Amino acid sequence: MPEFHALTALSPLDGRYADKLDALRPYFSEYALIRRRLQVEIEWLKALANESHFAEIPAFSSAATRELDALVACFGPEQAAEVKAIEAVTNHDVKALEYWIREKTRDNAEFSRAGEFIHFACTSEDINNLSCALMLHAARGKALLPLLSDIISRLRSLAHELAETPMMCRTHGQPATPSTMGKELANVAYRLERAYANIAAISLTGKINGAVGNYNAHLAAYPDFDWEAFARRFVECLGLEFNPYTIQIEPHDTFAELFDAFARANTILLDLDRDLWGYIAIGYFRQKMKEGEVGSSTMPHKVNPIDFENSEGNLGLANALLRHMAEKLPISRWQRDLTDSTVLRNMGVALGYTLLGYTSLLRGLDKLEADARAMLADLEANWPLLAEPVQTVMRRYGIDKPYEKLKDFTRGKAISKKDMQAFIQSLDIPDAAKKRLLKLTPQNYLGKAAELARRI
Repeated sequence: MPEFHALTALSPLDGRYADKLDALRPYFSEYALIRRRLQVEIEWLKALANESHFAEIPAFSSAATRELDALVACFGPEQAAEVKAIEAVTNHDVKALEYWIREKTRDNAEFSRAGEFIHFACTSEDINNLSCALMLHAARGKALLPLLSDIISRLRSLAHELAETPMMCRTHGQPATPSTMGKELANVAYRLERAYANIAAISLTGKINGAVGNYNAHLAAYPDFDWEAFARRFVECLGLEFNPYTIQIEPHDTFAELFDAFARANTILLDLDRDLWGYIAIGYFRQKMKEGEVGSSTMPHKVNPIDFENSEGNLGLANALLRHMAEKLPISRWQRDLTDSTVLRNMGVALGYTLLGYTSLLRGLDKLEADARAMLADLEANWPLLAEPVQTVMRRYGIDKPYEKLKDFTRGKAISKKDMQAFIQSLDIPDAAKKRLLKLTPQNYLGKAAELARRI
């Protein structure tokens, strides 16, 4: 079997795109999962030792506490490999970590007395649900939301820059009422601000209540202790929300909410990818060329919109996985089955494709250069766009069948500026209204577009 290499990787996340995903490796690799499990196990042991009710596990000295903390702080891939070697024998990942902790602490007399309190009253899911929640919490705040914020900031900057750059809209693919390019980008920025807030607001839940969620073993050992209150304090000290009602597994409802929220944000970005691809295709944007970059293997003139295409493809993959996880994870047969375990191991895959989508989109946004002349040319060629304001003013002043008159005048016809202004001159409306209409052009019939773009 050849040594692993990026060129032999089965997944493009660890192959072609490996250098683009370093930001997620501290949160979703196998090493990262084992390290989070270690953190939870150590914090649980410390919490038990700090509780005076448990006479059998005396409080640790400061030196002993520092030693435990160092196990987590100094835990790297080499130590994770040691745990995996134990797992090869136990065929159980969490039990392997328990044995590893015992091995690392056996020479300290304080820890030898507390040995049986490592993983005390816990089922594996007590450790795993908290570990996965901590992984998601950290990745969301430190890797994914900052990138989404960068996208929003870039769109906001473009919205302000292009706030007064007029463009012809297309509804149903046909020429429609003008806007500005800045306003159209502001629309997306606003949608993403809401999506960002929804992602950030989701509180991830956790539990540490035993084999079926009732503290059975806990109460068998210490029947007079308030285990639920203790578990609540422990979960909340980890920065998570306590879930008091579970089966063996924490039901992952909040994970599903988070994956759904990411998928909704990704859908907005998919919409943006496709629109920008289209605007490049019709010449509203040019792309800055990178020195040495090839656009097409046979057509030297081309600069393909590959960043937006890459983003669209990766976000599509991400959403397929995110939506599957959101639908599957809250479902478990009776008090526990193992189908969630392998799915949870793909959190990094789903969010890895999400991160790739974000970085590709950002790269594409940084290449964009608006072509105001192309946008103006489209507007100048479409004077029938003013049929909307003209018929609306006609309605105000009671002219009979204004919509029908404009339909007969404009639909399917080549209407020039001269033709449109002659039609306006013929209208029986007040002079002031007529003057306002005569000042309108497809380029300045923009409503509040510029104001709204600058406001975002």
